[in-house]
Amino acid sequence: MTDAQPATTTPSGDAEEDALEYAVVLNDEEQYSIWPTDREVPAGWHLDGTRGTKQVCLAHIELVWTDMRPRSVRERAAAS
Repeated sequence: MTDAQPATTTPSGDAEEDALEYAVVLNDEEQYSIWPTDREVPAGWHLDGTRGTKQVCLAHIELVWTDMRPRSVRERAAAS
């Protein structure tokens, strides 16, 4: 993972971290992650509209990201 990519997991249990607000972000390959709302979203990622605690954002990702394959791989598989 490069510095420009959001981290999907971090060590939990830190009270300050739990108080942060996060946003769900995704890239052009429809891969999801979370990003602190007080930081600018990195290039190549955009907001999906979900905001809240880390737990809320991760629960949303678990519901919507049902196929972990990148979009380009899913499209190639569907075409063949």
